[in-house]
Amino acid sequence: MSSFVDFRNVWLAYNDELLKANQFAVQDINLQAREGEFIAIVGPSGCGKSTFMKLTTGLKMPSRGSVSVGGEPVTGPLKISGMAFQAPSLLPWRTTVDNVLLPLEIVEPYRSTFKAKRAEYEERARKLLQGVGLKGYEDKFPWQLSGGMQQRASICRALVHEPKMLLLDEPFGALDAFTREELWNTLRDLWTQRGFNVILVTHDLREAVYLADTVYVMSRSPGRILAKREIDLPRPRDLDITYTPAFTDIVHELRGHIGAMRREGAEIAQ
Repeated sequence: MSSFVDFRNVWLAYNDELLKANQFAVQDINLQAREGEFIAIVGPSGCGKSTFMKLTTGLKMPSRGSVSVGGEPVTGPLKISGMAFQAPSLLPWRTTVDNVLLPLEIVEPYRSTFKAKRAEYEERARKLLQGVGLKGYEDKFPWQLSGGMQQRASICRALVHEPKMLLLDEPFGALDAFTREELWNTLRDLWTQRGFNVILVTHDLREAVYLADTVYVMSRSPGRILAKREIDLPRPRDLDITYTPAFTDIVHELRGHIGAMRREGAEIAQ
């Protein structure tokens, strides 16, 4: 079975000067994700997780190696991906539904038909918002929503153009624990219904193990993949699984990789 996301021996230096000095942000990344797979990338700050995202979406080109998505080489920004970040960054002067519609106004092939098909697209956006528990809030402004509601709207905005891949960079990191767990289930349900690929960058090992099919641990800079762990917990998963020995064993195993890396870093610093 061919890979949907395929990294082959990927190295990235952020400019020619760093390349000449052999100073890389990520090095020798090999990763293959099948179509519809949910993967999570974990590791310490500055390990190259966000750089990995930029390479996947075509915002950065590798210095060495190749990246392909959907069987095509990545040569520039991808139109088949959606992205959401830790800060929802909704436009304060637009209603929730108008914020969600934004990609359809600026991304082809929707942009050229937006005025003619506005009612159809708005119906799509409203259904998405209702599907994540925001029924009744579609015409509110961002400042009238809680942080968790804003993040739900941000994820809807990333999905409204029906991308084949969703990239999430610490999307729940600023939320309280209860809201974060609610949104894990919101994301789980959207992914189950729609079958898109997900790449989740997170510091939260519980989040990674709960949501992902496969978790990759990245080393501190220059980032490389230290470990790959397939999550063999049954689906569908609910929050009860997070209290089981099978779940906590996987979390401790991943924490062990990161702990070993920290000890190694401390020894080098001495």
